Amino acid sequence: MADPAGTEQAAFEPSAIEWQQATCYLNGEWTALTEAKVSVLDRGFIFGDGIYEVIAVDTVDDLRAPFRARQHFARLQRSLDMVRIDNPFSVEHWLNLIAEAIERHPWTRQLVYVQVTRGVAKRDHPFPAGAVPTVFVNTSPWPAIPVAQIEQGVSAVTHADERWLHCDIKSTSLLGNVLMKQYAIDNGASETVMLRDGFLTEGSSTNVSVVKSGVISMPPQTVQILPGITVDGIAHIAQQHGVEVDMRPIAAAELRAADEIWLSSSGREMLAIVSLDGVGVGSGKPGPMYRSMHAWFQQAKALDAQQWAAERAGHLSITRTTQCAA
Repeated sequence: MADPAGTEQAAFEPSAIEWQQATCYLNGEWTALTEAKVSVLDRGFIFGDGIYEVIAVDTVDDLRAPFRARQHFARLQRSLDMVRIDNPFSVEHWLNLIAEAIERHPWTRQLVYVQVTRGVAKRDHPFPAGAVPTVFVNTSPWPAIPVAQIEQGVSAVTHADERWLHCDIKSTSLLGNVLMKQYAIDNGASETVMLRDGFLTEGSSTNVSVVKSGVISMPPQTVQILPGITVDGIAHIAQQHGVEVDMRPIAAAELRAADEIWLSSSGREMLAIVSLDGVGVGSGKPGPMYRSMHAWFQQAKALDAQQWAAERAGHLSITRTTQCAA
C-alpha cells in the first residue's frame, strides 16, 4: 500500500547544492564539507568501527536550538564506552562544538551529525594501540515535516528483525537498518516496523510506540533496541501530563490490535502510523492521543529552546569575563 502522506524520501531530500555548501569540523579544523578527507585506513571506513549521533535543531519563538542535546551526548558516551573508544571531548566541549556548527550555517532547521571512529590504523581486527579517534561534525538543512504526514499519518510494513544483537549501540554499522529502510521504500511505505521472536523491537530508523485504551506502551530498553532520545522525551512529556506510560514487551498481536501506533526519531519527531501492512490502524487516521502528544511535544521544544538560549548566554558571559580577566 502506498504511503497515504507521501514517502519519506520525497519529504526529506534537501537539494544537493544546499547541503554541499556546508562547512564541517574534522579533527580540530573547520573546512568545506566537499573538501574534507578521511584516510581509507580509518576504522570507521574499514570496519564501521565508530559511533554517531543526529541532533535536531529547530527555530522556536525565534530561538534556534538543538532538542535534548545533553541527552544525545549522554547516549554518545554510553555507546563509546560500550565499544571502548575514548571520548575525545567533555560534554561542554561537545555542546560548544555543535553550537558553532549551528551558527556557521543559516538554516533555521538543521540536523547536526556527530561521528567518532576509533581512528586510523593498519587493517587488523583487534583494537589498535595508540589510535587517535577521528571526530567529524557537520550539519545539513532539515526540511519541515510535511503537514500531510502530521495530519494524515504514514504507512508502515513489518519485517523480521535480522540485525545484529547489539542494537542498543548507536554504531555506524547500519547495513541492516539500510536494508530495512529500503524494504519500506520498495513497498511504498515510510517505515519498516521490525519484529524479533514475535515481539516488537523498533523501526529501521525510528522507535515505535503503541497506544491502547489511553495507555502508551513502549518496548523495554534491551540490547535489541536503541534507547531513543525522542521516544524518551515522549515518555517524559506524557507522564508530565498524567498519561500512563508502560515499558514492556509488545507482542505482534498487540501491535496489530493497537488503537494508535507512533514512530519517533530526531529527524521525524513523532508521526502516526495509520496503515500497517496495508491494514488500517485504529480509525485509519492519527488518533486523539497522537494529536495531544504532538502539541505537547512542540511545547516541550519551546521550553528546551529557552533553556538552551539561557545556557549559551551564560557561556558567552563566562567566556567574555575570562577574556577580560586575561
